[in-house]
Amino acid sequence: MRLFRLIKIARVVIGYGLDEFLLGHERVHGLKKLIGVLCFWRRLDAPRAVRLRLALEALGPIFVKFGQVLSTRRDLLPPDIADELALLQDKVPPFGGDIAVAVIEAALGAPVDTLYAEFEREPVASASIAQVHRARLPDGRRVAIKVLRPGILPVIESDLALMRVMAGLVERLFVDGKRLRPREVVAEFDKYLHDELDLMIEAGNAAQLRRNFAGSDQLIVPEVFYDWTAREVLTLEWMDGIPVGRIAELRAAGMDLKKLSRFGVEIFFTQVFRHGFFHADMHPGNIFVASDNRYIALDFGIVGTLSDEDKQYLAINFLAFFNRDYRRVATAHIESGWVPKETRVEELEAAVRTVCEPIFNKPISQISFGQVLLRLFETSRRFNVEIQPQLVLLQKTLLNIEGLGRQLDPDLDLWDTAKPFLQRWMNEQIGWRGLLANLKREAPQWATMLPGLPRRLNELARHDHIELMVTGYQGLMWEQKKRNWLLGAIALLLAGLLATLWWG
Repeated sequence: MRLFRLIKIARVVIGYGLDEFLLGHERVHGLKKLIGVLCFWRRLDAPRAVRLRLALEALGPIFVKFGQVLSTRRDLLPPDIADELALLQDKVPPFGGDIAVAVIEAALGAPVDTLYAEFEREPVASASIAQVHRARLPDGRRVAIKVLRPGILPVIESDLALMRVMAGLVERLFVDGKRLRPREVVAEFDKYLHDELDLMIEAGNAAQLRRNFAGSDQLIVPEVFYDWTAREVLTLEWMDGIPVGRIAELRAAGMDLKKLSRFGVEIFFTQVFRHGFFHADMHPGNIFVASDNRYIALDFGIVGTLSDEDKQYLAINFLAFFNRDYRRVATAHIESGWVPKETRVEELEAAVRTVCEPIFNKPISQISFGQVLLRLFETSRRFNVEIQPQLVLLQKTLLNIEGLGRQLDPDLDLWDTAKPFLQRWMNEQIGWRGLLANLKREAPQWATMLPGLPRRLNELARHDHIELMVTGYQGLMWEQKKRNWLLGAIALLLAGLLATLWWG
């Protein structure tokens, strides 16, 4: 079976002329003319990026999804290929309603008729991994049921095994193969796919995002119904709305497009700089608009998380970039450990200036945040820096949000909308406000540690006493000073902790 699949892949690769990606290597360059003679039926009239997209579509839904994930790695791909792969559409014929019922009943351990008051066997949406059915719970609430495709795991494992083989060939034969790290890209795709095969993970992502935006006047996240959810089945609150890409329908419904545009940017920066947890697949197909002019988020299979260090890196770089402080951009890269410590600041500063300065030929309202990140990634690549996956996801999401925002409002000033978030985050991290916030965050841990401090100090003193018997009186005086300093520092920390608890 795998042999036949491999033969089909080879036929598609050659048929769309993708052998040019491999046959540039001198060890196999001689095959190029032979393949050109034997395979006269090949389609070579389109650009290479278009041919790659068509080939992935011909190979089926798993390869289409791989192309979609690959399109997010703009730190690795040439721009023409990344742009073309972003056009891939994951449209797959649905599987039968009876099969969906069987999956639901096996996963939830009860007949569909007892689980739901109503269940529509005809799916309302279908993709490579799962499809969605409309239903109603026994209490009357309308729900959307996401059902995994049966038997999808063996297909995925088989295609992943072949992708690993192909990645190894690309790494060995392609001129730029090692820098592109194809095996690491396949491993990343492997993780994404297996996460999507466990709908409990998606349920957890949706629940977290819903908590983060509880009471929001900008974003609605559907409720997860865990009593009707398992690895193969996800039951969510049904959401009525207009897909955000249908601009004419939004206008006809009286939606405030300028407000929606601003909301999109604010939602993104709220997720990044307040929550450090963001929906990483916010393309138009996953976003609807409710009748009250709020966004509706759907499909939570891919999310990104950011540490405080990641957020600090982003805030410093964005602020420095828009102030044209390229030296600060360079030092931020070095401080984050993303470039070798021996890198000369002046050299990196010049590289950042060369790449980024042309952007400022445009009005600031037209500058793309996604392009800023992309330019920074390109600069980092010149210095052999491996970009963190969470920031690649963020850059991809930001490009989606920007495209959506400017589609709704061409005059949207992204910098004017985003700057307050960046400045507020920096203010919260620096100075007394940041110190008090950190003390308050660490207060529970300190509260459990403080009762044991006298015993530990006593043990330290006894240990020091043994050493002092050897080192003599001069050592005694020095150790006493250290102990006094330590006790003073502890007292200061205690005072700060108590003040934080009191004011908190």
